[in-house]
Amino acid sequence: MIIDIHGHLSPPEAAKRFPMPPSLTDVDGMLAARARAGIDLTIIGSPVGAGAMARVPGVDNYKQPRDRLRGFHTWMSGLISSFPDQLRGYVYANPFGDDDHLEGVRETLADPAFVGLITTSSVHGELLGSPRADSFFALAAEAKVPVLVHAPAEPIGTEGVDTIGFVEQIGRFGDVTLGMAMIAFAGWLDKYPGLRLIGATGGGAMALLPERLQTAARPRHWGGGAPPSAPSASDPPASDRPASDRPAALVPSADPAAALQRMYVDTSPFSPAHLSLNAEVLGPERMLFGSDSPPLSAPLEDLIRMIEKLPVDKASQQLILGGNAEALFDLRSRP
Repeated sequence: MIIDIHGHLSPPEAAKRFPMPPSLTDVDGMLAARARAGIDLTIIGSPVGAGAMARVPGVDNYKQPRDRLRGFHTWMSGLISSFPDQLRGYVYANPFGDDDHLEGVRETLADPAFVGLITTSSVHGELLGSPRADSFFALAAEAKVPVLVHAPAEPIGTEGVDTIGFVEQIGRFGDVTLGMAMIAFAGWLDKYPGLRLIGATGGGAMALLPERLQTAARPRHWGGGAPPSAPSASDPPASDRPASDRPAALVPSADPAAALQRMYVDTSPFSPAHLSLNAEVLGPERMLFGSDSPPLSAPLEDLIRMIEKLPVDKASQQLILGGNAEALFDLRSRP
């Protein structure tokens, strides 16, 4: 069985409001391509809910009212019910959402069409090490569903970049790298051991980071402690400021490298070298087949062949192509 854990589809009316590739509304074309490639099931979702994945002036994806998100998820549930053997869905969640937003997420997760959550690796440049993400991670752990951590529409550092191709392929890759690293660094998996987190885009460069995360948490060149903050020239010395005026320091995980290696990654990067590194560092048991298609248009058959050419045994290849997802999303016990 081949399970694709990273696909996207959008309602036709969304294409009238926002710029998007035509493939995102072509349900029949998407399903036909999967049938030809031998993909049995695809989990679809939107990292912007009913918002825009392209930069649109005046549109803030993180201020969508609950009724708009309910309408989007109702459309997705209806689509899945039309193709129950081929589709499942993710519920979109703002990782810094308020109590009302998160209650809506819980409500939607009760629908068996949905088997996980999808969220973004940063929000307006803020990474998920923020204490404001605690309620979201608590919900994900309580619900016991996987979370696909996807890049946002506007990744960190690309505010002045107008070339959408660079933003999509480089900026979002970098944002996922920072996001997954910060989640490990901030100790969310220590606080909520049941979290099941999947880095989209192959997790960015997270397979390169275990040693660097350990150094970041315990920097020997600063005498084993954290470097001092650098106040601006106009600020009084930190020792002269009231404790209430000093920014709260993030206490790193005791072992962020181990936390990183407890996460999962998809296989959507069209790169044999990247996939081989993830298999070597994270292990095939932490990899899940994901195409990011639609909208990406790399031939699905080529993506599958890339898995079959990895330097791992056939059993491990089958885990990547479907076995890991079947277990992680508990698909056997779901209707």
